[in-house]
Amino acid sequence: MTRGAPGRGGDGGRSDPGAPRGGAAPRIPRRGALAAIAGAAASLCTARRARAFGEEGAFNPRVLLTGTAELEGVRATAPARWARELIGRTSAPARLSPSTVRADDPALLAEPFAVWGGGGDVPPLTDREVGGLARFIALGGVLLVDDFAPEEGGAFRKAARRELARALPEGSPIPIGTENVIFRSFYLLKRAAGRVEGPPKLEAIIRGGLPQVIFSQHDLLGALARSSGGVHPLSVTPGGEPQRERAVRLAVNVAMYVLCSNYKDDQVHAKFLKGRKGGGGP
Repeated sequence: MTRGAPGRGGDGGRSDPGAPRGGAAPRIPRRGALAAIAGAAASLCTARRARAFGEEGAFNPRVLLTGTAELEGVRATAPARWARELIGRTSAPARLSPSTVRADDPALLAEPFAVWGGGGDVPPLTDREVGGLARFIALGGVLLVDDFAPEEGGAFRKAARRELARALPEGSPIPIGTENVIFRSFYLLKRAAGRVEGPPKLEAIIRGGLPQVIFSQHDLLGALARSSGGVHPLSVTPGGEPQRERAVRLAVNVAMYVLCSNYKDDQVHAKFLKGRKGGGGP
């Protein structure tokens, strides 16, 4: 995936497009040029996504619910903030009223992304929930697992890994950093960040050479949460507002990565259907 990114490119002083000679094109401010490049990349990715899933390729930061869990509390505002930031920064379309989806609901398969978050242990998933997650990932879906309380022992992260191992017995998370597309799909990021600083790297289950299940020990939704009045209900530590900005940039990068992915790619889809026809699981 190739997108415009800060600090890339440059002509090394050759063929200056802003030189005032013979009808030469006026110089475009660097920031404006980068915005134009980013906008073009967003449009290209969105056009690709529009062929693959509903509502014209709009990014939908759906919250995945399991068991009897409901979307509530201060982080319930985070998905809408995520969508607004994506639109404002990249011009890519996003749903301003993101939805929720349950792991055992066939609607999980309708779109390519979901975020599963929590702050404590998770009861064992039902077989239907495990099957739903397995199918979603087999079709190329991207799942972000966001630990809301990593500084308290990571009970949710451990439980999510345990349950995802049932859906993906062949996959184990590995650290991913600045070499990975997640860190450079729009912004060039030096590290991951959220409400808590956490480790500099994310972790991911890699399939087909690309991250499909992404684990954050940073409480990304906690950093994104904001009331309708613009108040952030959760403080960001230890880096304050600059750290919150880095968290927003990470969220935008995840969204751009999803928009440029190939959910329900024909080859993956055919492989999944073949397995189902033969009686095997995904």
